[in-house]
Amino acid sequence: MEVKWLGHASWKVKTGGTTIYIDPYEGEYDEEADLVLSTHHHDDHCKVDKIKKVKGDNTVIVAPPECGKKIGSPVKTLKPGESASFDDVTVEAVEAYNYKRFRSPGTPFHPKGIGVGYMVKAEGKTVYHAGDTDFIDEMKKLKGIDLLLIPSGGTYTMDNPEAAEATIAMNPAKAVPMHIWDTDPTEYKTMVEAGCDTEVIVMKPGEVITL
Repeated sequence: MEVKWLGHASWKVKTGGTTIYIDPYEGEYDEEADLVLSTHHHDDHCKVDKIKKVKGDNTVIVAPPECGKKIGSPVKTLKPGESASFDDVTVEAVEAYNYKRFRSPGTPFHPKGIGVGYMVKAEGKTVYHAGDTDFIDEMKKLKGIDLLLIPSGGTYTMDNPEAAEATIAMNPAKAVPMHIWDTDPTEYKTMVEAGCDTEVIVMKPGEVITL
């Protein structure tokens, strides 16, 4: 399985003969997708022109309903705890939300129910894309993760210390910080590797991890 960072929260996963794009926004979209996963409808996670670039006749889009409305195409929506299989790939949705980061008093940037994270399982490996979220209690139950893709830029999501705390709780084999804005991801790496056995990989857009 090849996992390529396209920038921000955008990823391209190649597994077997299946091409998957997650949270299309940044990077190159140069290959037709078998599967597109969008965690929520915000433009930097559900960029319509990028999705249309890779959407073919048989492409399946897994996304919350609000993202489907933006795209103007049918989508398959998975609620937290639900899963679906696409050939040799299984996708499970998990919770993703803010409870302490607010757009205005009482209104989180990402209220519970508008978005999800995804566990992508293929070739005996599990990749967890956390979406836009704080460190929530539901994460503590997630185990057996081979690669964690976690937001660490703060403001709208976890910052470096909180993302490190979440990573240590889940203890994945490998982790990559994303959605980092102008923060220093090596701060996250130092904290994680001091607290657990997880290997943190600080990537540049365009780089690939092979699992």
